[in-house]
Amino acid sequence: QSMDSTLHYIHNDSDLSTNSSFSPEEERKSKVQDVVPQALLDQYLSMTDPSRAQTVDTEIAKHCAYSLPGVALTLGRQNWHCLKDTYETLASDMQWKVRRTLAFSIHELAVILGDQLTAGDLVPVFNGFLKDLDEVRIGVLKHLHDFLKLLHVDKRREYLYQLQEFLVTDNSRNWRFRAELAEQLILLLDLYSARDIYDYLRPIAFSLCADKVSSVRWISYKLVSEMVKKLYMAPTPTFVVDLMNELVEKFCRCHKWSGRQTFVFICQTISEDDCLPMDQFA
Repeated sequence: QSMDSTLHYIHNDSDLSTNSSFSPEEERKSKVQDVVPQALLDQYLSMTDPSRAQTVDTEIAKHCAYSLPGVALTLGRQNWHCLKDTYETLASDMQWKVRRTLAFSIHELAVILGDQLTAGDLVPVFNGFLKDLDEVRIGVLKHLHDFLKLLHVDKRREYLYQLQEFLVTDNSRNWRFRAELAEQLILLLDLYSARDIYDYLRPIAFSLCADKVSSVRWISYKLVSEMVKKLYMAPTPTFVVDLMNELVEKFCRCHKWSGRQTFVFICQTISEDDCLPMDQFA
């Protein structure tokens, strides 16, 4: 009862103070809601103030970023306007730890906000994270499938051209980045057409199969076998035939023993996972 009366008081108070959309209080009005006490939300939003970070706690922006999806869930998508500016401020924070925290949770926020708000407000931030430091990009990469599946098909296809960029990292020794890319590509096979898989995902998969690190290669064999399975089930049989011919040409007839070994391992994975009927395999 106490909480209800507080909310009622705050809601009425905010209505009184912001009844004119042209008043000087217009910006404050955009931050007003009636889900939690307004003073509590104002306190949270003030955490992104740079002066607080310098005088109170240097980690305060990171904590704010960590809590943001929970705050968004509590307020509901109808009150996203209260958080939008704060989110954009945090997404462009100078500290990579703050941006990294947001990158790891952007897929959760997309679920909370729904299609339209995600397309308008989260996709630009997502695109920025794709070009960020590896420490930030890994957050996006680990949940790439979770985020892309929430987008409309046309919007999703735009990212096919950018997947190749994940092969390039600030540090070439960062093999876990490439291993995560292979894991995500396995999941992404369900989101794209046979032609898109053949045109865009196949070259990346072949590149990963020739990686210097064995852990990356083993996940990539699984990726290629799942690709074979997906293309075999597609209405157009030419894609899977072309893919298998290329596997023979690129790996089976490779002048390096490692390439020929790769072919054997891919064949092993295809047969173990029943990706093809045996007559087709033969």
